[in-house]
Amino acid sequence: MSEALISMQRVSRSFDLGETFAVLDVNLEVASGETLVIVGESGSGKTTTIKMINRLIEPSSGKVLLQGEDTAVMNLAELRKKIGYVLQDVGLFPHWSVYDNVATVPRLNRWAPSEVEQRVEELLTMVGLPLGEFRDRLPAGLSGGQKQRVGFARALAGRPAILLMDEPFGALDPITRDVLQREFVKLRRELTLTVVMVTHDMMEALLLADRVVVMREGAIVEQGSPSALLRGCKSDYTSMLLGTPRRQAQAVEELGVRRDR
Repeated sequence: MSEALISMQRVSRSFDLGETFAVLDVNLEVASGETLVIVGESGSGKTTTIKMINRLIEPSSGKVLLQGEDTAVMNLAELRKKIGYVLQDVGLFPHWSVYDNVATVPRLNRWAPSEVEQRVEELLTMVGLPLGEFRDRLPAGLSGGQKQRVGFARALAGRPAILLMDEPFGALDPITRDVLQREFVKLRRELTLTVVMVTHDMMEALLLADRVVVMREGAIVEQGSPSALLRGCKSDYTSMLLGTPRRQAQAVEELGVRRDR
């Protein structure tokens, strides 16, 4: 693995002055160009963990470093310019057009109007929403998949070094989810993005990650490449999470065998 772009050093977060911890003593590194997926059940601390990377939540203790610099002393606006953020519920501005939503960050960064136009057109084309057709549409007139595509374009508009993704495909129907997952893989390879994503879906983690980090009750239980975890995980909890995709794959295989008889 190359030198870490993101480094979390003994990071903890408590919301009740230390009585309990949502995240406890997490050490984690993310290499430039890596897609790291944090997986765990609800309440495992995965969303709190990624929100501490862009300081949507401040750590109670420990350090988060970006290219070796402590994010706690960085200008917050400058930090967030380096980091795109994609949410499950997208969070588009409802009364703004698709164009205006995607143009938000470039305009805040005072890009020239011609540069904004070029960037918005480039990104909307990349996510399959041609500018001529979608420029003036409002979010209410878009499907769930189209909204998520706009969300991706908006997150990438300022050319961030890092993309944080919080359950980005969770609210989509299975077909749309599969299409967007495959398009995301292509997109992040083309743009050489560094991605940190959270999901509760182990199958999704295995399909999208270069490395999977398993969290439980605020702590990292295990981590490794998808193939390494499938070959032999060390934790009973990880084994339990892997049980679902394995059972699904086995059930499909058995169904095919029965139909062939």
